Amino acid sequence: MRIVFMGTPEFSVPTLKELIASEHEVVGIVTQPDKPKGRGKEQQFSAVKKAGLEANIPIFQPIKVRDSEFIETLRGMEMDVIIVVAFGQILPESILNMPKYGCINVHASLLPKYRGAAPIQWAVIDGEKETGVTAMYMEKGLDTGDMIKKVKIEISNEAYDGETADSLHDKLAALGGKLILDVLKELEDNTAVREKQDDSLSTYAKMLTKEMGCIDWSQDAVRIERLIRGLNSWPSAYTYLGGKTLKIWRARIEKEIEGKEAQCGEVLKIEKDFSIDEMEIWVQTGKGILVLKEVQLEGKKRVPVKDFLNGHKLEEGMVLGI
Repeated sequence: MRIVFMGTPEFSVPTLKELIASEHEVVGIVTQPDKPKGRGKEQQFSAVKKAGLEANIPIFQPIKVRDSEFIETLRGMEMDVIIVVAFGQILPESILNMPKYGCINVHASLLPKYRGAAPIQWAVIDGEKETGVTAMYMEKGLDTGDMIKKVKIEISNEAYDGETADSLHDKLAALGGKLILDVLKELEDNTAVREKQDDSLSTYAKMLTKEMGCIDWSQDAVRIERLIRGLNSWPSAYTYLGGKTLKIWRARIEKEIEGKEAQCGEVLKIEKDFSIDEMEIWVQTGKGILVLKEVQLEGKKRVPVKDFLNGHKLEEGMVLGI
């Protein structure tokens, strides 16, 4: 098949590389325009653009894909199918109806659940036991098209070393690359099955903001621990210590200390785990105790709690979040 690939972030790259290495021909890549980054405001290429340049494939970066000039350029590529993976723009009907086999989207959730911008993170935050990747036909709605094929994966919710958004991102990105080749074969063989989505089962995975990472210590420890993993590595979960931001990168959960009364966010104790030579900070939540294992104070490096305590004074009774 002649394929036009549309994608932008790192998540899109494994699928693109699978297509490039296959018997199919990627005739063009469409990605978001370069963006200035850093103090020098140097133009930064998207991950997809970098991969495309390495493979010597023509790159197109329209500010708006619905512009008539770009649509005519796209039409001239005479593609059989358009594959879309986290592109970042809504495609008009003039593009959706253009290829022989349509526009196929690879989405990082088990649709119809978690439509929207951040399905990976919300699956972790909500404590889902499984997620996956769905290939679907694209239509005007947001992630509402008929499904073709899914691949499932379990989510580890271990309270000490469970799945983070970053680790799950990498697993799902790899799955998407394998899935698309099966889908293309089914399209060619005319065996692809269209399954309509049940809208009543859908959940909107809204876009992440930095403000979402601010820990509400009145919530229960289970919810906070999942938030920490779900927002790792961006925007990250955080609290305040002495007016400075304290990011929490790794934590585990403990039951309430019997007979101990404390306010939410209060440091209950500083404990040493002799079995692994680590220090821990036990913090009261609305239900249960969150045990901090790895933190990062504003302007400092991310470190285990033991290293953090070597350079910063923290005592029982102090309250986080202020």
